[in-house]
Order: sequence, then C-alpha cells, then structure tokens
Amino acid sequence: MNAPELILVLRYRKAVTYGFHALLGALGEHETATRYEVRFGESVEETARHIREAGNVRTLVLWSFYSPDAAALAEELKQVRQLADGPNVTHLAGGVHATAEPVQTLDAGWDMAAIGEGESTLISLVDAKGDPSGITGLAYRDASGAVKKTGKAKQRPLDDFPGFALKWGKINALEITRGCVYACRFCQTPFMFSARFRHRSVGNVRWHVDQMRARGFRDVRFITPTALSYGSQTEEPNLAAVEELLASCREGIGPGGRVYFGSFPSEIRPEHVTRETLRLVKKYCDNTNIIVGAQSGSDRVLDAAKRGHGVEEVKRAARLGIEEGFRINVDMIFGMPGEGQEDVDDSLDLARELADLGARIHAHTFMPLPGTPWRDAPPGDVAPATISEVDRLSRRGALYGHWQKQRDHAARLAAAAEAYPRPGRSRTILPTIPSGADVDRAGSAIPPGAGVSSRSGRGGQPRSPES
Repeated sequence: MNAPELILVLRYRKAVTYGFHALLGALGEHETATRYEVRFGESVEETARHIREAGNVRTLVLWSFYSPDAAALAEELKQVRQLADGPNVTHLAGGVHATAEPVQTLDAGWDMAAIGEGESTLISLVDAKGDPSGITGLAYRDASGAVKKTGKAKQRPLDDFPGFALKWGKINALEITRGCVYACRFCQTPFMFSARFRHRSVGNVRWHVDQMRARGFRDVRFITPTALSYGSQTEEPNLAAVEELLASCREGIGPGGRVYFGSFPSEIRPEHVTRETLRLVKKYCDNTNIIVGAQSGSDRVLDAAKRGHGVEEVKRAARLGIEEGFRINVDMIFGMPGEGQEDVDDSLDLARELADLGARIHAHTFMPLPGTPWRDAPPGDVAPATISEVDRLSRRGALYGHWQKQRDHAARLAAAAEAYPRPGRSRTILPTIPSGADVDRAGSAIPPGAGVSSRSGRGGQPRSPES
C-alpha cells in the first residue's frame, strides 16, 4: 500500500463531534487523487502523538470550537505544539469563532482559519495536499506576515454532502436545516450560515435514517435552529413538510426505533407551539420533552433582541405543552444588553410562573458572541438578588444550566472584542435602558440613554449564550 501524502489529525472533542462528522461525511464521499489518512486525537497527548507518528508527511491538524471555548483551546494548541511540531505541520481552526474572528484566531496561534462552511474548503485542501494557495474560505498570514483572506466558502445545498461520516463509523444527530430567517441579535447561526433556511430534503433524510438502521442505530435526532421551520422559507411553519419528514423517519427507523423532534439538539419557537403541532410531534415521535426558546420575560428586551415573539406566546406554549403531556424546558438568558431592573424582575416572574406550571428553566448568561450584532455589547452579569432567586429555583429542580460558567465566558469575550475593535464596522445595536424606575446593579439611578453605546460604554446591561 502506498504511503499517505497527507495526514489529517482531528482534535476530537465531545463538544464538536457533529461538525467534524459533517466534514468527514463530505470528504468520505469525495474522490481525490491524494492519499490521506484521518486520525482522531481525543486529548492533547493523543493529538501530539498522531503528529509525531506522521513523521515528515504533510500534516493538517483540524480544530473546531465555539467562541466561549476559544481561549481554552488556544492554551491546548500551545501544549500540542510543545509536544509535537514541525515545518510540515499546519494547524487549521474552523467553526463559528474562526469565521467571525479570523485575525483573533491567527493571533492565538493557529496557522489558518476556515471562514464559513467547511465542507468544500476541506475537500479542496485535501485535493491540494494541504496547500492553501488558491483555495476559497481561508485566512492565513503570507510570507510578509500580512493577513490574507480568500473569501467565504461557497454555501452548498445540504443534500450535496452526507450529514455524518459513514466511512469512519461516525453517526450522530442529523442536520436538517442550516441558517435561520429570524436573525436574533445575540445568535451566531444566521450570521454564520445566512439569514435564510436551507433544508435537507425528505428523501435525503430518509437515506440517512436507512443507513442508521442498517448499522444498528435506533435513535433519530435532528440538528436545527428551529424545528417547526423545517420545509419553510418564511416565519410560518410548513406542517405538511414537517409531517412528511416525521412520517418518513418513523417508517424508516422501524418498530424498534425512536424519533426525537423539538428536543436536544433542537428547539421549537414559542409561537409555533399549538395543539396541532404538539399532536403532530406526539403522533410520530418518542420524546416526552420539548425545548422552547423564550430568552426573556420582558417584551421590551425581546423586541430589542429581534426575537419576533412576546412573553404571552411563551406562556401559552408552556401551558399547551404541559396540557398535551410534554415536559417543557424553557431557554432564558439573563443579562441581555439594555436590560434594566424591571426587565430582570419580569424575567424572574416568568421563570417562577413557568416553574409553577411544571416547566423547567434552562438558564444562560448573555455572552457577546463574535459575528453577532451584539458582539460589542457589555458582558452579561447577574445581580446578587437575581442569583439568589435563580438558586432557589435550582434547588426546587425547576432551573438548570451553565449560566454561572457563562458569566466568565462573557467577560473573556468582551475583553477580546475590546482588544480587537472594529471601528466603523460594528453592527452593535444596543437598546436604551428606560429611565425613571430602573436602577443599576449597585442601586443607583440609571440616566436616560445610559444603555446606548457602541461598545466600551458599559451603561447598558449584558449579553447572550451558547451552550
């Protein structure tokens, strides 16, 4: 057997397996003249060992991470380089953070950053034996040290590539929708993948389900920013398309299989929750819980975030879901930009009301995520009184989440944004904190307009998540 011309080493972490499987799915179906091998590094030490074992063969080390993990992964990269390095080794970072902040990513130690969707870029790199010359979708420094960007990778229909990596036996939840028309100001999805939906066809989804069943897998789960938007190009659900999808999956996975829809790793928008949609899920699916994205108990904050729904829709969704026999999990974000004390009180009131109904609150702290309109907003924080109330809900078993850890992430992301300002380009749109009754964290009156700033003014209050 001929020796490989290229070694691909994946820094393979549980948090990002879905993305890697999609990349490998595309690569596995691609015919290339390059002889390559793929190796999985599940730790720093294993990653370094794979690099050493590659010897002098051109080695491309692939990293993928979310923005809150960027600092920790940069430290891992340093450790890997200390253990194994060489002129034939190139470290490439991909994902939403690398796309939104390519210069930050290069300065943190990676040799290249992939910009946009990675399937086409990886295929081209493999064809070129790791040489980035002329390949779209990359950022790197040239011989002079100047940053060279080759544009954003072309977006392709989801049906063009498999959603997981059969060649390597890597099967996971299937991405059925990419992009989102809602463009919430705290969310990276529409700004990474565009503010429109691209759906995988029912026939293509069924092919994946058939492959899963043939290999002994029995659970079908979906990756989608908004489950009941499947098949739609507008804000209105296309229930005929949803039913066709679910019926095909139910048939395909067979009597011993299970279908999950509207539960992790997807969610349902509150205004899409009706008795009809809930009964559609019950008819074909096995999940007894549903995730509903609420984000705030304040209509003013929801409007500022461009959520496209109000608090009443959240209450109605929770009530209907519980009446139809589902356990409802409600996402809420504390510390959003421009949030005043009245808004915080409204969110806590909503959390208590939903908990009394029987729902559980999935709590987040706002993080200023790169690439979003609120990238330059102040970091999310939670006042001591709010922490006490959240803790009470948690002790009741009515609230869970990594909101405390996200406070630290938020501060790091805000500091990074401060270090990499975007004068004239920031899309930050901060709402105004209402004057009058509102007070700041210390109890002082907030002057009118204190929440309006481009980035460095911390008068407004905090940000958004990613969990």
